[in-house]
Amino acid sequence: MGINSAKLGAVLQNFATGTSDVQGVALVTPDGLPLASSLPGGMDEERVSAMSAAMLSLGERIGTELTRGGIDRILVEGEDGYAILTSCGQDAVFLVLASKSAKQGVLMLEIKRAVSELKLLLI
Repeated sequence: MGINSAKLGAVLQNFATGTSDVQGVALVTPDGLPLASSLPGGMDEERVSAMSAAMLSLGERIGTELTRGGIDRILVEGEDGYAILTSCGQDAVFLVLASKSAKQGVLMLEIKRAVSELKLLLI
């Protein structure tokens, strides 16, 4: 059975519109290919996908080298907000872009819920 891109897109869209302070989301393969996204205008889906996969790969390597074990998520905090990368099984990486005003605890909980839902669609 193949991946249903329409269902993935619907889950991402619902997450982006239903979660406070989320500005964009993307689901990409570990190789950096886009599966589905709902990104702010002007963002290149291909570039975002490649950078997301590269960051997760580097984060996993850092976790191993620093004996921190497997990586649950990578959080990049900038002046204008957050980029949170979460592994979504072996087949995907979930990227969430959130504003600076996002409540991190609530956001992490919502990301966990979305990842559980996305994993079911990636089987």
